[in-house]
Amino acid sequence: MRSFAAAIAAPEIRTVPAAFGLPGTDGVITGYASLFERADLAGDVVAPGAFAASLARRGVGGVRLLWQHDPREPIGTWLEIAEDRHGLRVTGRLQLDVARGREAFSLVSAGVLDGLSIGFRTVRAVRERRGAVRRLLEVDLWEISLVTFPMQPDARLVTPAAAGTAPVVRAIRAAARRLDPRLPEHRT
Repeated sequence: MRSFAAAIAAPEIRTVPAAFGLPGTDGVITGYASLFERADLAGDVVAPGAFAASLARRGVGGVRLLWQHDPREPIGTWLEIAEDRHGLRVTGRLQLDVARGREAFSLVSAGVLDGLSIGFRTVRAVRERRGAVRRLLEVDLWEISLVTFPMQPDARLVTPAAAGTAPVVRAIRAAARRLDPRLPEHRT
């Protein structure tokens, strides 16, 4: 049996593997392409249900995954596109066998690029607040792009870098440092 002094001098460290559902090396990305009831930088507000008719008509395969809204640069395919109570939630797969797809995934994985932006045609809208806000009631969704600067600032991917700052991850790291103060601070 080890003495108390020996235990303090050389603590045993036990680790438990953990999975946080981060994107893997298969190019899968997920996030929100649009958030309901939030004005974008142009004053557009998307109403819940605005995408429903377009998604029913086009299906997930009819909406393109582009690089920076450039129709000459498709970089993958959308696997799931659905409205939920927050907005338009998307999951896609970047094509890693093409150069731009690999570049995009590298930037996403590093947390350098995380913006999403929708390309659409307005079907029905109304002006509110003396014309300052355009409320989009129905849109024809053509494409969703990975972008540097999204028109709706909160339209983002869930990235490995962002996930590293999640409260549960921070709490686990803090607890580990309390058990062993020699562990370094993690930087994201």
